Amino acid sequence: MTESAAARGPHGWLVVDKPGGITSAAAVARIKSVVGRGAKVGHAGTLDPMATGVLPIAIGEATKTVAFMMEAPKRYRFGVRWGEQRDTDDAEGAVIETSDSRPGAAAVASVLPAFIGRIKQMPPAYSALKVGGERAYALARQGRPPQLAPRTVDVESLTLTEADADGAAFEVACGKGTYVRALARDIARAAGTVGHVSWLHRAAVGPFGEEDAKPLDKLVALGHSPALAESLLPVEAALADIPALPLTAREADRLRHGQPVPAPGAAPGRVRAMAGSCLVALAEVGAGKARPVRVFNIRDAE
Repeated sequence: MTESAAARGPHGWLVVDKPGGITSAAAVARIKSVVGRGAKVGHAGTLDPMATGVLPIAIGEATKTVAFMMEAPKRYRFGVRWGEQRDTDDAEGAVIETSDSRPGAAAVASVLPAFIGRIKQMPPAYSALKVGGERAYALARQGRPPQLAPRTVDVESLTLTEADADGAAFEVACGKGTYVRALARDIARAAGTVGHVSWLHRAAVGPFGEEDAKPLDKLVALGHSPALAESLLPVEAALADIPALPLTAREADRLRHGQPVPAPGAAPGRVRAMAGSCLVALAEVGAGKARPVRVFNIRDAE
């Protein structure tokens, strides 16, 4: 593929509604089979196989924004079943402890404030964190419990939405690195019982929500059709919370070649440099100039 052909695309984000029963990597592989083996494809935030919901998949130059999306806040809905703790902290694991206690809605609601804000959380043993160069889940599967340390995570909100004798459902908005499985485990403990995640659905990743998501099978069925291209959200959709800096064609060319351009009146900080509707670069503004941080090889009408 020539440089000019690569610049023309496809570039952008497909927001997939991931079904249960497959890994995020498998979902990416299915999309890659449609857009072409030579295309760059990646995802922003792993979902466990049992989990469903929003999985943003980056294509082409959008893969350069994956790191920014990984930092984005997320929203989940999830269920917790009382009375059984499982080694994976979800329904797919083996039962390791039981309890006859079944907390009521009032008891559950009363413990939730302790899990809102900046909190300490012990990651699940079955996680992708590395311990001595090995994945924690690999050590756990070998019967070698990984030695993990508590991590500080941010929970913006946590709401009880349903409750019955067997379990409860919640909505949570949280920051990078928050494990919903650990949250469920710890809520159960605080409420005087044990528990595990019985179902998990991701409702949003940064600016991408359920209203943007399309079923994986439907996207794959579109193949190379124009309808698939129409489902692509622009690369800059992932950068919606970053101020835009308009450029002339000459300024765009300078930034693409690594040269700073004037940015009179622009506030210091990160900007998305735009030539018309085309994303040129992520740039850093300081001392009245914008300097490129990440340049995008995209061409359209400028």
